[in-house]
Amino acid sequence: EIRWWRDMPQEPAGAASGPAYEQLRGAARQMLMAGALSARGRAGYHGARHRRQARAAVGGVLVSPERGARTLTAFVPVATGRAITVRLHHALQAVREAADHERATGSTAAFGPAVALGVCRELTEAVIALVRGSEGVRIALEFSPEAGVPEGCPPGGGPVEFSPGDLPALRAAGARYLRDEPSVPVRITGTVVRMSRPGPWGRGAVRLRVLAGAEVPHVRVALEEEAYRTAGRAHLAGLPIRVAGRLESRGGFRRLSDASGVEPVPALQPRTEPDAR
Repeated sequence: EIRWWRDMPQEPAGAASGPAYEQLRGAARQMLMAGALSARGRAGYHGARHRRQARAAVGGVLVSPERGARTLTAFVPVATGRAITVRLHHALQAVREAADHERATGSTAAFGPAVALGVCRELTEAVIALVRGSEGVRIALEFSPEAGVPEGCPPGGGPVEFSPGDLPALRAAGARYLRDEPSVPVRITGTVVRMSRPGPWGRGAVRLRVLAGAEVPHVRVALEEEAYRTAGRAHLAGLPIRVAGRLESRGGFRRLSDASGVEPVPALQPRTEPDAR
């Protein structure tokens, strides 16, 4: 299980706790998603990649029904969620150490190697959301006695703590991850769902629903005139297209640049049984 505690300023009697509860719940879900993304693969910035798989991975997490603004507990299934909790265990410790280094030196250098432990922009954003508006937060992970403590996770470790004083370091780390994450060379197969260009001739852009080649649901591709026509003909024929390019980290890996090799993908011919006569 994962527990979150937020130290909140004293509120007037009768003040509504609903918004603070929703903030806590939302930040906790962000953190679970960050752990699920890092369990899929290490990256300083995941963007739109692996989102569908990460959502499925956290779908079985049960959250305590109490509607408080200060505490929240999530129960993560051992079978499907242990990789998430192990990744968060290491990543949160790495964030704490890197934030301490930044506060002492003014440098975000320690956040670089922390990526290998599962730290990413999505995790720093989750911690920021958790800390914002509070006087401090604590996060504790406890493993099922029946399943045992995973290798590399020492038992009995205390909660990891963050305070508003860590926010500048966390924001700087998030900006670093966004800036440094490289674009990815890909060859995508997808169906055209939207086409647009400013006039009847020249370059245009298409939006593809990705079928293969990248772990994102959709991409936007700028095409030269002939490639745009090829995409249009494939769309009218009900065929997907294949295109190579670079999936840009800017914008969350939702845009393909340097597109080339646009071609329709022929439909698979139905199999026919041999004549038995």
